[in-house]
Amino acid sequence: MKNRLENLAEFRVILDNYQLSEEGKAILASTKLVLLVGPSSSGRNTIIDSLIKSDKYRRIISDTTRKPRKNNGILEKDGREYWFRTEPDMLYDLKAGRFLEAAIIHDQQVSGISLRELNCAQKEHKIALNEIETIGMQNIIEMKPDTLAFFVVPPSFSTWITRMNLRSKMLKAEIIRRLQSAVNEFKSALAHDYYIFIVNDNLDDTVNRIHAIAMGEVSYKRQTAEDRKVIEGLLSETTNYLNKL
Repeated sequence: MKNRLENLAEFRVILDNYQLSEEGKAILASTKLVLLVGPSSSGRNTIIDSLIKSDKYRRIISDTTRKPRKNNGILEKDGREYWFRTEPDMLYDLKAGRFLEAAIIHDQQVSGISLRELNCAQKEHKIALNEIETIGMQNIIEMKPDTLAFFVVPPSFSTWITRMNLRSKMLKAEIIRRLQSAVNEFKSALAHDYYIFIVNDNLDDTVNRIHAIAMGEVSYKRQTAEDRKVIEGLLSETTNYLNKL
């Protein structure tokens, strides 16, 4: 069943003029936040799963207005994949400034990070951890410039396509959609200097590097010339690949 928004116009007005509450600003200022951005099949969820095992992090579960769906035959569960909310509840909390960020997705649903989740991380003395899209990242950086924003990419185009094909069998249209989204993500990453580029060649090395940066154990450069070259190469090869399809 296709998702649809009964209150699309109202959501647009609220989000166009969204203001974080004063309570939200206080929670945000005192909570350490690590966010992972990257194209499909870059390994974000696997990295997050590994970091969670250290017990230093709390996975931030986003709220959404869409209905639970089945993934590989398993129905999504409230509080596991998402917090599934009604539109009136989401509207109420947005009006009260109780979201770190939220966005309308394909005019079909509203999803976002509730300050309720950050408050839980703070009370547990843990680092708030999540994956997010590039647009949401821009909004968060405006409110919390000290957010650790990691942009995760595969080491090469061929490795990436292999990972994508191993993940699940997808129709050509779905592959094209994901690659087109990746082009926009690569462009956004190269255009913003707040990203810490992570080339995910070896999972253990990637997890250890992110953890060391998050814990303040190592000094780092957000973007090295070598890392930028990898992303520029991925952008070029993805664009060429799409042109041939």
